[in-house]
Amino acid sequence: MKPDTNIDLTTLLDKIAGQAAQADRSRTLDRDLVALIKQDPVSRLTACKVVGGVEASIQSCGEALESIASKCTSTAWVLMNHLGQTHLITALLGDEHPSLLRQLVEERNLVCFPVGAGTSVEAARSGTTICLRGKSEFGSGARYADKAGVIFVLPGEDKARFALVDLHHKGVEIEDSWRAMSLRASSTDTLHYNDVEIVDSASVPFPRMYREVFRRPSYPVISPRYREDWMAISNIWLGYMGIGLVQSCLDDVVENIRDRIAFMGVRVAERANVHMNIGHAQANISAARDSVRSVCAETDGRIDSSIPPTESDYFRQMGAAVSALKLCDEALSLLVRVMGANGLREGPAFERRWRDFQAIPIHLNTHPDRVSEIMGRHILGLTMEQTF
Repeated sequence: MKPDTNIDLTTLLDKIAGQAAQADRSRTLDRDLVALIKQDPVSRLTACKVVGGVEASIQSCGEALESIASKCTSTAWVLMNHLGQTHLITALLGDEHPSLLRQLVEERNLVCFPVGAGTSVEAARSGTTICLRGKSEFGSGARYADKAGVIFVLPGEDKARFALVDLHHKGVEIEDSWRAMSLRASSTDTLHYNDVEIVDSASVPFPRMYREVFRRPSYPVISPRYREDWMAISNIWLGYMGIGLVQSCLDDVVENIRDRIAFMGVRVAERANVHMNIGHAQANISAARDSVRSVCAETDGRIDSSIPPTESDYFRQMGAAVSALKLCDEALSLLVRVMGANGLREGPAFERRWRDFQAIPIHLNTHPDRVSEIMGRHILGLTMEQTF
């Protein structure tokens, strides 16, 4: 499926698909592909036109990621993180540092934002610079990125600040630490900062409940799109990615079983339970797609009308993504039944896609336990304690 913009992904998708198996084996994306993605408009989809971006709709971004995930989920994962974090960075820096954002776009920089469990960065101010030491964890796309977002608290201060770090700085070390079975080439790695200096004036406050701050009419943004929460939008895009991945699994299964012979000469494609499982799986995928499309239409409608989102809108986005991925998860389980042991043995692409999907519904952003808990607190009118 192509996104509903005038961006043609055909050539890019062919190259993504061509390196997918090798990327999974080697745990790294093809270097030429990364360079191509940086130059392609797809890397600028969520950047607004004021800074030289495409300013595509949230739905267009999702559909592009759906297409890419159907070919190589690691590639889609890296790009999704870049697009989502570009959205956050623009919300944080846009009003004070539009020239810095234009530079990111003009130089075709990829960004990552490693702030996972185990992150610990110390900062010290010296004149007009800030020196960073420590490490940041779970930096998806780190080895392919040019800039990384970093959060720190200066001595004597109690408020966090945010800045961008040049990953080509001599004091930056990227540790190849991602050893998961899923998204093997996503480079969700650890960054070490060894006396890395950044310009003090290029740092900005990082509010704890940032989604509430960004919604306030008094908070200046360079485009209404940046009032939408980046985590909620990323969740929607993860929903699209799950849909693209599972749809490609279904398409492969259908092709695989057309001429497959089971025990005693029975044609697999003629078995009633196969028909039921495939039909049920496709119905789930279609329902999942309807779910994310619906919430995208609402989101893009608010952006077009310059209407800030509410907390209920935020949970609508989060819930739609979780529900879509639950449907995809069930669909994939049905397809595993159809494949059977022999099919799995002979279908390495299916096995890779199955492994990749496992990470999506349990990602911190989309984990159903986390999302359901905070939605329940919201429904009951209880105080929200989580920052996202």
